[in-house]
Amino acid sequence: MLGNGIVGILSESVNKWERRAPLTPSHCARLLYSGKDKSGVSRIIVQPSTKRIHHDALYEDVGCEISDDLSECGLILGIKQPKVEMILPNRAYAFFSHTHKAQKENMPLLDKILAERVSLYDYELIVGDQGTRLLAFGKYAGRAGLIDFLHGLGQRYLSLGYSTPFLSLGASYMYSSLAAAKAAIISVGEEISTLGLPSGICPLVFVFTGSGNVSVGAQEIFKLLPHTFVEPSKLPKLIESSRDLSQPSRTSKRVFEVYGCVVTCQDMVEKMDSAEVFDKADYYGHPEHYNPVFHQKIAPYASVIVNCMYWEKRFPRLLSTKQLQDLKRNGCPLVGICDITCDIGGSLEFVNQTTSIDSPFFRYDPFNNSYHNDMEGDGLLCSAVDILPTEFAKEASQHFGDILSEFVGNLASTTDITKLPEHLRRACIAHGGALTSLYEYIPRMRKSESEETLENPTICKSNKKNKILVSLSGHLFDKFLINEALDVIEAAGGSFQLVRCQVGQSTNDISVSELEVSADDRAVLDQIIDSLTSIAMPDGNIRSSNKETNNFSLRIGKVKENDTKKEHDIKRKPGVLILGAGRVCQPAAELLASIGSNSSCQWYKTFIQDELEEQNGVHVIVASLYLQDAEEITEDIPNATAVQLDVMDHVNLLKYISQVEVVISLLPASCHAIVANACLELRRHLVTASYVDDSMSVLDVKAKSAGITILGEMGLDPGIDHMMAMKMIDQAHVRRGSIRSFTSYCGGLPSPEAANNPLAYKFSWSPAGAIRAGRNPATYRSNGETVNVAGEDLYDSAVRFRIPELPAFALECLPNRNSLVYGDLYGIAHEALSIFRGTLRYEGFGEIMGTLARIGYFSTESHPLLKDEKRPTFRTFLRELLATDSVDMDGTLVEEKDITERILRLGYCKDQGTALKTAKTIIFLGLHEQKEVPISCQTAFDVSCLRMEERLAYSSTEQDMVLLHHEVEVDFPDEQLTEKHRATLLEFGKTRNGKNTTAMALTVGIPAAIGALLILGNKIKTRGVLRPIEPEVYIPALDILQAYGFKVMEKVD
Repeated sequence: MLGNGIVGILSESVNKWERRAPLTPSHCARLLYSGKDKSGVSRIIVQPSTKRIHHDALYEDVGCEISDDLSECGLILGIKQPKVEMILPNRAYAFFSHTHKAQKENMPLLDKILAERVSLYDYELIVGDQGTRLLAFGKYAGRAGLIDFLHGLGQRYLSLGYSTPFLSLGASYMYSSLAAAKAAIISVGEEISTLGLPSGICPLVFVFTGSGNVSVGAQEIFKLLPHTFVEPSKLPKLIESSRDLSQPSRTSKRVFEVYGCVVTCQDMVEKMDSAEVFDKADYYGHPEHYNPVFHQKIAPYASVIVNCMYWEKRFPRLLSTKQLQDLKRNGCPLVGICDITCDIGGSLEFVNQTTSIDSPFFRYDPFNNSYHNDMEGDGLLCSAVDILPTEFAKEASQHFGDILSEFVGNLASTTDITKLPEHLRRACIAHGGALTSLYEYIPRMRKSESEETLENPTICKSNKKNKILVSLSGHLFDKFLINEALDVIEAAGGSFQLVRCQVGQSTNDISVSELEVSADDRAVLDQIIDSLTSIAMPDGNIRSSNKETNNFSLRIGKVKENDTKKEHDIKRKPGVLILGAGRVCQPAAELLASIGSNSSCQWYKTFIQDELEEQNGVHVIVASLYLQDAEEITEDIPNATAVQLDVMDHVNLLKYISQVEVVISLLPASCHAIVANACLELRRHLVTASYVDDSMSVLDVKAKSAGITILGEMGLDPGIDHMMAMKMIDQAHVRRGSIRSFTSYCGGLPSPEAANNPLAYKFSWSPAGAIRAGRNPATYRSNGETVNVAGEDLYDSAVRFRIPELPAFALECLPNRNSLVYGDLYGIAHEALSIFRGTLRYEGFGEIMGTLARIGYFSTESHPLLKDEKRPTFRTFLRELLATDSVDMDGTLVEEKDITERILRLGYCKDQGTALKTAKTIIFLGLHEQKEVPISCQTAFDVSCLRMEERLAYSSTEQDMVLLHHEVEVDFPDEQLTEKHRATLLEFGKTRNGKNTTAMALTVGIPAAIGALLILGNKIKTRGVLRPIEPEVYIPALDILQAYGFKVMEKVD
């Protein structure tokens, strides 16, 4: 079975709240649709579950099989450990096993795995090049933990007589998504910033312990509130300056923000020898040399302690029960403990119980040392939930599966673990009935361990005469240094007994193992000590304890250089250069610059890769030929800089590209090749919203060689249309469906209230391009027949069109260029009987424009009447085009009926209604006016563009809209049925702070910015010239678009 490419997904059974999944349906779809040759996965069998965050039907829809029986699976995936009896022989399993540190409670599971010759991969051991765990949920624990606590804090304050905005919050699991939960937090923040908090509970100070992923996740939620962070040393001053507000005479005062303070170990302890400064490495190796000071320097000023830091018994406690009692007697404002670490009886001694998701709080009264399950009465509100990440099961599963899906193919198709990539090979604990070489220390640790030894090291006995207690501290397990140490002991002829083992919970934490090392010969013992010293302290800097106690302390491994780096050091922000400062630039720059900010209205940032926030966001450089244009874009955008740049100036172009990781070119398509070649030269990624033409396609090999991504067609059309289409098509193919028909419609239109002219159309920029597009020939396939439409007939080919979900819109569509190329692009050319892409307009547009074209208004040839220095009037030119004499049209006012009759008489159209609409359009555009035609107009096309630009422009109060609609008919031969899938995007322009942003700018600029973010976040790993038709692009991009606020309506008939 091993390596057969069939993957099983376990139904989690450990906890009723465990709803996470190792792979989501979208991950499964990607693996299955790619095919076994590419993904390594041929089938996926999912055990049924009625509580998993993704319903069984969603897995079934993408081609997974639903069955309790996983016996056909060579690789079985879970989150938590399965029950021992569920382990099948000769399979590969991947889950969090908690066995590699010889954890006693999980040794029966390991024994079963070895007996059944199972290959065991532990997610905790899959680490990147920098030693960082790749698969973890820490940030989700932090996010959920703080949201839950804020929910309880509102109730607790109410019981104390204070109404606060926190009262409106729910627990994390009550929200449909992390984004929805953050939106609720933002709403609370807005209420705090406008109405304030009661002075009696202020300053409201949240103290966060630690700086790891859990703390980062909790702080991420905290930062959505109006806040200020203060240094630990500034806490006394903050409290002192706020005392006036708490006086009874000032109870009407309000405070409009909360305060945060991040503390690490150096803020919690101080060296016993006050002459020595704090040293992190020394503290981890010799915590007994330090005194606790958290209860003196931090806790007296805290309202809430958010505990996010791992703790071991050898370290001083954060707060003991007695210390808390003393603090409360002295009037400490502490109201609650949010113990996300769920370390029972640990760093917070009085937290003596776990809580559950459905009952997350208890009240501890320090004055009588009692515990209560209500909010009323004295004491602290405490939470200690031990399964927090599952409250955001959807996002946590998506995050986890994004990474795991990259490894599944290797794990599912491999029988020889030596051929696995190193990071997976090192994560394999057992294979073929034996422990792998990195984990051979486990039985030695199990053998040396006894209950008595762990309970009382003093009763440890050995027959050998010479003994010493050796303390090994460092990255013993994540870097496998424990193997090296035990090999040294046994190779020299010594033996050991495990006295104590405290293991770090992440790759950043130090582990400690105390061993009683014995030898018959003192010389052997000395040799062991020398060997351990040489590998632990190659510089010879040995620190030993009092020799009279026969103890020797030894720290294994070196502290990484970045461990001693000052925590306030700031990483350089990743950068994006936007070329072009037109309308599209503004929303793109705003989205990019908002990542990592505290802006409450931009919660969609949470869908962006976490690494960007850890690097303090994104710096945006906006470059334009005219500096003023760039400055207008960046004026109100933090993290954005305006520069003047001519892309033809190669030296300066390289200068600015070298300062960033990604370039977005919003320049005319003719400039993209220049920019792309500069990006190739400097190995920088490039994103454009333009079509990938031949000049860009030829750069594919060079881009791959340079290791960069050139992502084109990342706008609306092309862009969002590709992504919506491929999602629908891929989902159909995964279900083994065949595309019978694909039709796509897109249009930039005035919003209904702005469609207030005879054409029901307006332009947000020059109309020349739109008019020219209406003269392009078109080709499409209809029911197996290829249809060609000549350019001069395009407007007349418009047909009435309605969208069932939007019945109020009276629309028509015109064929859009060559639709057949999309059959090849989307992989449906050989199966779809109909392939059509159309442009949407309000009904009547085509017949009016077609009539204007026949009159001659769109001719690009020089007109004799417009060559003279003496300029004709618009009326004279109209008279010329309608072949009338001065008698026919020489009045001071030209009536609609005169123009209508002339159009009909000349045969420019046959329908009275159409002729009348055209006449109304001519009058609305002022083409009948007694005003001279400017000398810049040399053709009828110039005249039309001029008048349309003047008369069909949006006013400052009008908005445009974008409408994109796909229809896909799918045949399922086995089921003898056809499904019709529809997806519709409707987006309107927006006004914010008195500034208008068009829907067209939003739907072009935002996808381009998302493309840059996906590259920065390493979501897009493919190199070369790409379009957004691959799942690695369109799946996360569509998720972010939805989070931003673009709503796609989906329907299946």
